[in-house]
Amino acid sequence: MNPKPKQKPVKAYFSSGPCAKRPGYKLEALEGAPLGRSHRSNIGKERLQKAIEKTKAILGLPENYLVGIVPASDTGAFEMAMWNLLGSKPVDVIYFESFGKTWADDITGQLQLNDVNLFFAGYGELPDLKSVNFDHDVVFTWNGTTSGVKMPNGDFIPDNRTGLTLCDATSAVFAMELPWEKLDVTTFSWQKVLGGEAAHGMIILSPSAVKRLEEFTPARPIPKIFRLTKKGKLMVDIFEGSTINTPSMLCTEDYLDALKWAETIGGLPTLIERSMDNLKVIEKFVTEHEWIEFLAKNEAIRSNTSVCLTLDLEPEKVKAVVKLLAAEEAAFDIASYRDAPAGLRFWCGATVDKSDLALAMQWLDWAYHEVNI
Repeated sequence: MNPKPKQKPVKAYFSSGPCAKRPGYKLEALEGAPLGRSHRSNIGKERLQKAIEKTKAILGLPENYLVGIVPASDTGAFEMAMWNLLGSKPVDVIYFESFGKTWADDITGQLQLNDVNLFFAGYGELPDLKSVNFDHDVVFTWNGTTSGVKMPNGDFIPDNRTGLTLCDATSAVFAMELPWEKLDVTTFSWQKVLGGEAAHGMIILSPSAVKRLEEFTPARPIPKIFRLTKKGKLMVDIFEGSTINTPSMLCTEDYLDALKWAETIGGLPTLIERSMDNLKVIEKFVTEHEWIEFLAKNEAIRSNTSVCLTLDLEPEKVKAVVKLLAAEEAAFDIASYRDAPAGLRFWCGATVDKSDLALAMQWLDWAYHEVNI
């Protein structure tokens, strides 16, 4: 006998992007959004600038760092950074999952930079960071969304570096402590930790990044959608609420609602605490069940947002577990990333309630025994 659990999660949404909306979310919260108004109108710019200012406040960014809203989600933001900034120095690329590999491929294949050093590790591991040269420009992800691995801290980045650090932190921002003084360019998207809507990216620049932008002209054309400078000067208005292309004012209002929720519950410390509490639910489950393991064996580098797991099942049976849980409406979108080893991936960011995750674990136990016969 393998009885079904009696209770299902209130929200069975564990996708790693777009991620679950905040607890208590209702569309009515977006009433008053300036729909049908130009993003360049006073009210449009005010809402966009408010999103920038609240982002800076909640994250505790240094006063002299700039935040801009840019097109095409985190991918657009990070491509923008690479196309504008790379080329004046050798580049060291750290990657340990799919998206970091994409940045490495773009640097060598699209930007066609020649002096590039690659530091890589397989899924579930980090490469040797001690060999990275921070007098070069260094490109890396903070959290491997597809591998369940994160940087344990910023100690590997020296304070006296002369190169720039470009960090894709889309599944880390608002869920992990980031050493801002060591990050020159940081990108993320609204649809991750705060559960916002997709298609808008955020780019955070240090003074060193701004200096590079104004002193270095890449030997390649920059598409309009990526341009951050004009006549050798930073386009400052991008960081004051003016966007390169037309943003969604509805999505902007949705992001503002998520930021307001974050403030209400206690800001960044509470967001991180909620995510860590979610990870603890899965850690307890893994400890109690011998047929499941973390892809990241080393606890110090284990992600607390995109939690990746392996099962002692053949890939087809893992797929069966995923389909069964979705059919029972107990857990949606938990398959591992297509390029990652066969397994499961549960999003454990702050918008997920640990009570729902605990119930999902009960259903996972049931589904495992249903297919493993």
